[in-house]
Amino acid sequence: MSTNSTNHNHNPETAPLLPTSSPPPHHDHNHVHNHGESYRSGFSPSHFLSITLRSSCRASSLVNILWPFVPAALLLQLFPSHDLAKFITAYIAVIPSANLLGFAGQEFARKMPKVLGILIEVGFGGLVEGVLFLVLIWKSRNGTHGGGEGEEGGEEGEGNLIPIIQAAILGSILTNLLLCLGLCFFFGGMRESRQKFHAIISEVGTGLLLVAAFGLLIPSAFYSALKSEAVAVLGHERFTRGKLQEDVLSVSHATSIALIVAFGLYIWFQARSQHSIFDEVIEMDENRDADRHADMEKPKFTMTETVVALVVSLTFVTLLLVFLVDGIEYIVESGVPDQFLGLILLPLVEKAAEHLTAIDEAWDGVINVALYHCLAPSIQTALFNGPLVVLVGWALGKPMDLNFEIFMIGLLVLSILVVGNFLRDGESNWLEGALLVIVYVIIAIACWYYPNPDVATSNSVEIVNVSMTMETLQKLQKILELRASKGAN
Repeated sequence: MSTNSTNHNHNPETAPLLPTSSPPPHHDHNHVHNHGESYRSGFSPSHFLSITLRSSCRASSLVNILWPFVPAALLLQLFPSHDLAKFITAYIAVIPSANLLGFAGQEFARKMPKVLGILIEVGFGGLVEGVLFLVLIWKSRNGTHGGGEGEEGGEEGEGNLIPIIQAAILGSILTNLLLCLGLCFFFGGMRESRQKFHAIISEVGTGLLLVAAFGLLIPSAFYSALKSEAVAVLGHERFTRGKLQEDVLSVSHATSIALIVAFGLYIWFQARSQHSIFDEVIEMDENRDADRHADMEKPKFTMTETVVALVVSLTFVTLLLVFLVDGIEYIVESGVPDQFLGLILLPLVEKAAEHLTAIDEAWDGVINVALYHCLAPSIQTALFNGPLVVLVGWALGKPMDLNFEIFMIGLLVLSILVVGNFLRDGESNWLEGALLVIVYVIIAIACWYYPNPDVATSNSVEIVNVSMTMETLQKLQKILELRASKGAN
């Protein structure tokens, strides 16, 4: 290994991404190592607080003014009422906690090899989303898909949260593709009239997103093609609506396993391939960061401080998300639609810190890394976090599937097509960013007026309640017996 990580005496195409057994690098104690070496050891409370408040960039440091909401959210849980205040404080408190988790993940990633570090950083960024999905499926009661009603006689809880989880999966992807990418293009374009990015980022990113979208939409297409053929439970037909629901669950489980395998292959290829698709991209952007020297001179966490920050932030994030999910039922009953909550509100809060980092990178001219921070979380959501919650629901005996509403399917496909069209020319400007944000705002408005799943049943089980008098039932039985006797003759 070279004495300085920025020297290019070796070919980056042959540099391994995972750590290898080699002597520790020498360093100059007059400056901070590029990969995040602090030249300290142990835990220093003063250094820990100072570095935490400074965060990774100016935008992230401003988020720290929201830290008072964290103890406020914890204290409000001691009171039996104030449901709206509990939800709002927990919602806001998630932002600084997730920001600390992302910053700690970034500090940890800087101590790793370059490409592996970026993969780890993105992984920590998706950790908040993963925790949110797991809390939602854990709190959800079993119920008819899309119905919004829990099992009769079931324990008290938040009801059936599966429609909200499904909306949050697609909402996370849309937030990254439209809002985050749009803001990156907009603020990057305000500083530079045009920003050019490597073609391989758009090719691989949109390609993987199309594969992921194909996997996510298969159960929905399966259901849509067969729901007209399914019959009610009455009668001697074997293909009933209940059987169709079981088949959709089975297809969702198998598809989820396949998508997770695809995600594992994707990570393994990035980590072990001698010709990583990101090597050239990172080398291109390495010296273009406007704040590169300032970032190098910033004090950094020791490994002990990094672990402490990860544990503390993950604890806060988990508790606050539990409080947040506890208030969902009250918010929905107050008039906030399920689709707006899942597709817009939840992804906004759990992605806020990660979006700030990506926007800061675009502002500094590191558009390739910013673009990766927009596309990679979407890929992680579609290939790992979404399928994982389906498998967890399977293990818990809850009917979590990938049978999305037709409305949400249309949003996902159109968004991927719009983003792919903007990425095709290999450059961005502020106008393209503004248009992506406008598309996101239009989707948010549509989601606000979209009815809850118990009303909108475009791709869910439709149950028709039929009632009749005893006299009518007896007449129906006589007719059936008469037809049966004629058939026997």
